[in-house]
Amino acid sequence: MHCPFCSTPDTRVIDSRLADDGDQVRRRRECIECGERFTTYETAELNLPRVVKTDGTRQPFNEDKLRSGMMKALEKRPVSTEQIEASVHRIKHKLMSAGDREIPAQRIGEWVMEELKSLDRVAYIRFASVYLSFENVAAFREAIEKLEQ
Repeated sequence: MHCPFCSTPDTRVIDSRLADDGDQVRRRRECIECGERFTTYETAELNLPRVVKTDGTRQPFNEDKLRSGMMKALEKRPVSTEQIEASVHRIKHKLMSAGDREIPAQRIGEWVMEELKSLDRVAYIRFASVYLSFENVAAFREAIEKLEQ
């Protein structure tokens, strides 16, 4: 690791600790040349599958897009940020454990609906109305009746 202060190519690790619930390693380093100390974070680089859209196009998985869609459905609902992040984490875990190089967008949408159903039923209906393209009130009524069962 290069020193950010003097650019010496050699530094030594003083302390290592787990950070971010064990998903990162925090390392405290010291430059051998100038003596300055700094912190680095190490995370695993994971290759998530590409998302196959309904029109056949392929896109890299975008965690921010997933989070944004869930946040829109959960807007003004009594759900904490921690609960949302936990749901996003569970969906990413499912993506990684699927072991596929490509995954249909529909499957991700189903996982989001499962998570929203357990978090907040109003948010579930909001998301379902867009995701399932409700055309009329009868479609809303049918989704609500299924939810109540």
